[in-house]
Amino acid sequence: MWKHRLNAIGGEFVSVDRERAFQDERFPETLRHARLIFLCAILLNTLFLLSDWRFAGQIHFWVAVPARAGIILLSLASLLATWKVTGFGRLQGVMVTWEILVAGCVAVLCSSRSDIALFVMLLLPAIYMIVMPTRFLWSLTTSAIASTALVAGYLLPPPMPSTALGICLAVLLSNVATLLFVVRSNRLRRLEWTATQAERRANAELAESRRLFETMFKAAPIPIVVSRADDGQIVDANDAASCFYGLDDGEKLTRYTIRDLVDGPTRRVIQAELDRSGTASEIEIATGVSGRVRRDALLSAVIVEMDGATRVISSLVDMTSRKAVEERIRLAAQRDVLTGLPNRALFQTTLDAALSKAEASGQRVGLILIDLDAFKEVNDTLGHDAGDALLKEVARRLGNIIGEHDLVARLGGDEFVIIALCEKDRHQPSRRIHALSRAILEVLKPSMAVSGRVVSPRASLGLALFPEHAANPTDLFTNADLALYAAKAAGRNRATLFVPALRADIEHRVSVAREMRSALEVGGLIPYYQPKIGLATGEIIGFEALARWQHPSRGLLAPASFSTVFDDAEIGVAVGTVLARQIFADLASWIAQGYDPGRVFLNLSSAQFAQENLAENLISDLAAVGLSHDRIGVEVTETVLLGGHGDRVSAVLASLHSAGVRVALDDFGTGYASLTHLKQYPVDEIKIDRSFVRDLERDPNDAAIVTAVVQLGQSLGLNVTAEGVETEAQAAFLREQGCAYAQGYLYSKPMPQSRVPWFLKHHGGAVAQPKSAATTELKFA
Repeated sequence: MWKHRLNAIGGEFVSVDRERAFQDERFPETLRHARLIFLCAILLNTLFLLSDWRFAGQIHFWVAVPARAGIILLSLASLLATWKVTGFGRLQGVMVTWEILVAGCVAVLCSSRSDIALFVMLLLPAIYMIVMPTRFLWSLTTSAIASTALVAGYLLPPPMPSTALGICLAVLLSNVATLLFVVRSNRLRRLEWTATQAERRANAELAESRRLFETMFKAAPIPIVVSRADDGQIVDANDAASCFYGLDDGEKLTRYTIRDLVDGPTRRVIQAELDRSGTASEIEIATGVSGRVRRDALLSAVIVEMDGATRVISSLVDMTSRKAVEERIRLAAQRDVLTGLPNRALFQTTLDAALSKAEASGQRVGLILIDLDAFKEVNDTLGHDAGDALLKEVARRLGNIIGEHDLVARLGGDEFVIIALCEKDRHQPSRRIHALSRAILEVLKPSMAVSGRVVSPRASLGLALFPEHAANPTDLFTNADLALYAAKAAGRNRATLFVPALRADIEHRVSVAREMRSALEVGGLIPYYQPKIGLATGEIIGFEALARWQHPSRGLLAPASFSTVFDDAEIGVAVGTVLARQIFADLASWIAQGYDPGRVFLNLSSAQFAQENLAENLISDLAAVGLSHDRIGVEVTETVLLGGHGDRVSAVLASLHSAGVRVALDDFGTGYASLTHLKQYPVDEIKIDRSFVRDLERDPNDAAIVTAVVQLGQSLGLNVTAEGVETEAQAAFLREQGCAYAQGYLYSKPMPQSRVPWFLKHHGGAVAQPKSAATTELKFA
C-alpha cells in the first residue's frame, strides 16, 4: 500500500502519518540516544579542555579554551533541555540547535589547522548524519552547515594552504558516502520496523485469536472434550463439559480417559467412524463419570493435529431431557389418559406380538372384550365426572385380577379388553379364559359410591381364542366383538364365547342391510294394514299398519326377517321416512275416494329419534298431502323409550301431542318401567301385548294382567287396545272387562293398501262417521 512506500532519496516513509508513527514509537529510544550523545560530548570535550591546558601561554590556548567551554555548556544545556521534551519534534529541535552551534565552536577549533582539526572536519558531518537521530532533511542540512563551517574555519585564516582544494573534495566525498549510508540505513530501519510491526500485529492477532478461541472454548454452552487419539486421555475440556459430567468444584475432567466415560461397544462404534473418515457425526451414547448419573447425549467427533500430536475433539449435545420427554410422549401415546391403562395402539401392538409368539410356541391366546352395561345412563344421570370415576374403578379392579403376562387395556368409552395367555393344549376347552371371564364378572359385582349414589358396575363379555377362532389379530378381535354383541343380545351381564354361527349372523345382517338399501331405492318396502275394531259396537274404527318387504327372491317378508336393519341409524331413519310418506299418501287416497279409514298411528323406531327435527318433518309431510293432524298418531315401544334418547323422545312426543297427534304405548306390561313411562311421557293410549291375550282363557295370570291393565287405563283416562285377538271368547272377555278396542286375526289379517277400500265398503266403513277414538297404526315390528 502507498503508506508503506519509502522515499527514494531519504529512505523515509512517504506517508507523513506513517513517518510520525515510526518516530513516535522510537521516541524513547531516540531520547536516550540524544542524551547519551550530549553526555558523551560533555565528557569528551571536558577531557579535551583539560588537554588544552598544555597550550597555556600560547595564542591557541585562548582560542581552544573558550570553544571547548562553549561546546561543554551547549551540551549541558541541551541535556537539561531533554528532560522537558515530550515529543520527537521538540527533541529534534534541541538536537539541530545543538548541532549548528557546536559546528560553529568546532569551526573555531579547526582554525588551528592541526592534524586533529583535519580529522574533525571529516568526522563531525558524518557524526551528524549517522549518529544524530534526526530526520534525513535535518541530517543533510546540519551536515552541510557543519562541513561548510569547518572547511571555512580551517581554510580562511591566511595564508590558505595548498591542499585546500583536496580538503574540500575530501569533505564532499566523505559527506556523499556518508549520505548514501544514511539513506540505506534509513530504509533498513524502516523496513525492519515495518516487519516488526507486522510480526507484532500478527502475534497480537494470533494471541487475540487464541484468547478468543480459549474464551469461546471455555464459554461454549455445548460440552467439548479434547482427548489424545492414542490412549484416550482427556487433555482439556470446557466448563460446559465439567457441568455436563457433574464434576465438583476444582475437580478436573483431565483426570479421566474416554474409557472412564463411554462403554466399550460405543467406543468401538465411534472409533470405527473415526478410522473410516476422520469424523463421527451424531452418534447416540450414554455417558457419565463412574458413580455419577449417566446421561444421554449426541456425540460428534473429529481428529485434528495439535502441537504435533493427534487429538480427538468431541462435542456433546445433551439429550437426557429430550429422551425423557420422548419417553413420556411414548408412554402418553400408549396409555389411556383417564385410567392409565394401555390404550388401543399399545393393545394392538401387544396383540400382534402375542399372536406371533404364540404361533411359534404353540401357545393359545385369549381375547376378552368388555363393555359396561348401562354406562350411558350413569353419564346421563350422574354426569361425566361420575362416569369417569366409574371407569377408573373398573380399570383398577380389572388390573387386580389379570395375570403377570396378561394385558388389560381401554379401547375407548366404556370398552375394555384383556389379552390372556391360555393353555397350550388346543384339543381341550380353555379353562383359563372361562375362569378369567368369571373372575371379571365377579370382581365387578361389588357396588361403589359415585356422586353420592351407589352404582353396581355390570359388563357384557365377548370371548375368542387364538388359533381356534381366528388366525390373525383382526379376525380374532372381530370374533370377540361378535361374541360381545351376542352377550348383550342375550341379556347382558354375561360372558359369551365365539362360535362360527355368530359370524354367519353378522354376515346375514350385512346382507340384509345391503338389500334393504336397494329396496328403499326401488320401492320394495310397503305397508300392510290390519283393522282395529271397537269392541262395544263391532265397528271398524281404524287400522294398524305393518311394514312388509317385497323381496325379489324371498317374497313378502314380515318385520322379523329384517328387524336388524334398525340397528343402523341411517337405514332406520330412511325406512321410517319412506313408510311414513307412503302411509300418508295411502290415507289421503282413501279419503279422496270417499272412505273414512280413521286415525293412522306411526310406529317410531329408536333410530328415528336420533334424527333432528323428527316431529317437524312428520307434520311437514302431513301438510304436503293435505292431511289434518287428527288423522294420525305415533306409537312407541318401551325399547324405544329405553334406547338412550330419553330427553329427545320426550321432546318429540310432547311436540306431536301438543299438535294433536295421539301417542300410543305399545307392548304395555312387558317392561319393568311401564308405569314410570305413563307418568313421564304424554301417552293417550296403551296396548296390551298379544302374549297376555293369547292364553287369557287358560291362564288365570294372563287374565288377571289383562284385567289390571284395562282398569289402569280406565283409571288414567287412557284408551286400551288388545292385540292378537283370535277367538270370540277372547273378544267377549275383553268386552266384559271394558276394553275399548281390539285387533287380530279374528277380524282380519294384514292387507295391502289396495284392499283397504274394499274392506271398508263391505264392513260399513265407507259411510261411518268419524269417531274421536278412531285409530290407524303403522307398526314396524
